[in-house]
Amino acid sequence: MSDVFDPAKRSAVMARIKSRDTKPELLLRRLLTDLGARYRLHRKDLPGSPDVAMPGRRLAIFVHGCFWHGHDCPRGSRVPKANRDYWLAKVARNTARDARNLADLTAAGWRVETVWECQMKDQAALKERLAKVLDSPPPVGEAAEGRWGVS
Repeated sequence: MSDVFDPAKRSAVMARIKSRDTKPELLLRRLLTDLGARYRLHRKDLPGSPDVAMPGRRLAIFVHGCFWHGHDCPRGSRVPKANRDYWLAKVARNTARDARNLADLTAAGWRVETVWECQMKDQAALKERLAKVLDSPPPVGEAAEGRWGVS
């Protein structure tokens, strides 16, 4: 099946997809603020540049779109009919990068939470989950004093 848009229009459509300040990310930040959490955005000095970082708690939170990061929900498991091989490879690269970032952050003593786009539908459950994460103590020990220190 061919694309419904010509290449120029498809390029314009794809260029409008944001990587920062998306609706799910803004919702997460609002919930964290409601819980009284203080955070930093998109710390470039951390692996994967987490959407939300809390250095004092050594907590990094990523907000992942189900389609872009290959979640196992209905939206994430959908593969476009047009250019199928490209999209399968693209999502596989994203998933591999996510696993690398998780391993690097964990090795540096950070806790990592991933919030999926589909989990935003139940805001009460998400807020409860975030409250539990915020209440748990930050990691201690040798890994906690890793390369990416508290700042």
